[in-house]
Amino acid sequence: MSELNAFFSGADVWTLAVIAGMAVVTVVTRSFFFISSREWLLPHWAQRGLQYAPIAALSAVVVPEILMQQGLFISTWMDARWMAALVGVAAYFWRRSVLLTILAGMAAYLPLHLGLGW
Repeated sequence: MSELNAFFSGADVWTLAVIAGMAVVTVVTRSFFFISSREWLLPHWAQRGLQYAPIAALSAVVVPEILMQQGLFISTWMDARWMAALVGVAAYFWRRSVLLTILAGMAAYLPLHLGLGW
């Protein structure tokens, strides 16, 4: 019983309240469009902006991974990641194929990273 009381002590009650509150906010925001009785249409500018969201999200993840290491910008040109990125970009503009981009980038990355230790 003392373990139960310790679990529901001051800080833990606040933690549970915050988790419950976040769950409620998540459910309400995700089901907001289902709760409504009429159809929702996004403005044209919002629909157009959503077309670029995947590219922006991918860039936000990939670009720092290519240009930075341990939170600092890469200070040497001998890094397999940005060399592979350049090869991948060239392959994409050559053939406009995402699969070829991945294969060419990895074909450049693996020998440089595993073979030369970059």
